[in-house]
Amino acid sequence: MKRTLIRYRTKPDMADTNAELVAAVFAELNAAQPEGLRYMSLRLEDDTFIHVVETMTEDGASPLPRLKAFAAFQSGIRERCVEPPVPKGATVVGNYRMLGEK
Repeated sequence: MKRTLIRYRTKPDMADTNAELVAAVFAELNAAQPEGLRYMSLRLEDDTFIHVVETMTEDGASPLPRLKAFAAFQSGIRERCVEPPVPKGATVVGNYRMLGEK
């Protein structure tokens, strides 16, 4: 299992557009129902976005890049940002009903 946290901050005038692109990714995920993926996205009040991705596929590859909506989201991401995306590996230290474990 691999967990990744991605954090970035959008330009104020691009935050709503970014949120719409993220929503489209979730709509496609809900329709496609790919196995081996858990994904959550948060928007903070300063237009920082945080994505938490958990991949549980046999080969460790995420199904996200195969989605058309994800490709659309990634297109132009750097131009929408004040602070570019920074992915970091993450380990759960504590979890109370948030991630569906236990």
